[in-house]
Amino acid sequence: MEYRNSYGHECERRLSSLNITKMAARRLASVIFNEQCSVAVNNKESVANGDDATAIKDNKAHELIDEVLADNDFYTTYEEQLEQGIALGGFAIRPYVENDKIKLSWIKADQFYPLQSNVTEINEAAIADKTTVQDGNKNLYYTLLEFHQWIPAKEGGYNYQITNELYESEDKGQIGVNVPLDKLPKYKGLQPISVLSGLETPLFAYFKTPGANNISPESPLGLGIIDNAKHTVDAVNMTHDQFVHEVEIGKRRIAVPSEMLRPGGPMASGNGQQEMHPPMFDKSTDIYEAMYGDPQMKITDLTQPIRNAQYQSTMSFFMREFENETGLSQGTFTADGEGVKTATEVVSNNSMTYQTRSSYLTQVDKQIKALVRAILYTASNGALFSNGIPLWNGDVDSTETIVDFNDGVFVDQEAQFNKDMQAVDDGMMPRVQFLVRNYGINETTAEDWIQKSQEESADRTPAALQEGALFGGGGTDDEEDNDEPDESSGQQDS
Repeated sequence: MEYRNSYGHECERRLSSLNITKMAARRLASVIFNEQCSVAVNNKESVANGDDATAIKDNKAHELIDEVLADNDFYTTYEEQLEQGIALGGFAIRPYVENDKIKLSWIKADQFYPLQSNVTEINEAAIADKTTVQDGNKNLYYTLLEFHQWIPAKEGGYNYQITNELYESEDKGQIGVNVPLDKLPKYKGLQPISVLSGLETPLFAYFKTPGANNISPESPLGLGIIDNAKHTVDAVNMTHDQFVHEVEIGKRRIAVPSEMLRPGGPMASGNGQQEMHPPMFDKSTDIYEAMYGDPQMKITDLTQPIRNAQYQSTMSFFMREFENETGLSQGTFTADGEGVKTATEVVSNNSMTYQTRSSYLTQVDKQIKALVRAILYTASNGALFSNGIPLWNGDVDSTETIVDFNDGVFVDQEAQFNKDMQAVDDGMMPRVQFLVRNYGINETTAEDWIQKSQEESADRTPAALQEGALFGGGGTDDEEDNDEPDESSGQQDS
């Protein structure tokens, strides 16, 4: 931050910015995705035939996806990567095989370059992986370019080709010259060209932030949350910086005559004579400043009040503009002081955030489903594994992926419970599904609950049920047989 001081000199100081981009991206990522999300792989034919959801899971495919996602800590990592993707405009995920296990590579926005795309999908892309190696007194910069392309097959149709090229440069800003892949140990054994058959979709899944790209309309990539709000973010940072600087220079200042701050000591007078003028104030106090030239000057308080109300009002104004530009509800970054709210009030007051979340969920759902297909295609290709045997032999097109997002604060749990209870009473929802949905238990536990409840109901006689209905029930046999008056109440028979 450059500024001119009181003497007209150009000075610099560090800008005290407010990382509002991080705040907004973190806020959106936390309400869009959480660890309670679940991914299920079902069989399309069973779904079409109306089979019960408990029996339609393609067990092998579902177990494979569960294992891969768990091994890669997907549900925790995805929220962090989504936060970066929201800030930068997008990101991609690519499954690959390492030591005969399927791993997930997280590709940031600046590493992903579309090669061929249409309105809704990116079919071909180049992925850059950069590595820095110190060689003596200089750094060498390596860039692995991984091309994913469709090439015509001899028998008709298209095969999927992955081409790997390694480049070396001494200049960080240049890609450099092509070198062998084995020049870096991490790429030793990596094939320059791999051709896979039987694929219908790419082996990467791209997330694009919702909304049109108004900066580059021809680009299939998304825009970062800051791209259309840069001026507002700059205004927020400028306001925050000025307020912090005002606090720094606005400390208590008191002007006193210079004689009151003249220290005593043998060297104070300059002639080696002891000066009989002890300090007038505590040496650790820094609020006093000496003023020269006016012998009649009195102690004067120069402290100016900090304009916190004005800065707070200005900051709130720019914050509201930023909330509007990023699709967040008013008051997202400010405290309203209204105390605890019900889930219904949160949904109502955060309608803009809820709508924005819905738009992001569409893209998240699309990416996760594309990732599942990429994992299944990878697992079904035996050439990628050392023993030549695929991990899964099913048909990818026969599977259907269902992503269940936990709505968290956006769902009024009490309203959902009452609505589901009414559906059970009307015969529209099985009791097992009601318990699973509202109590967070699995179907086996729910069936056990229902069975035990039926057994307990069978043990009750009609007479006992009628008595309970008339008198409220709840008492033990001893209490029901005890007809004696309660002496502790102070009442006696007349």
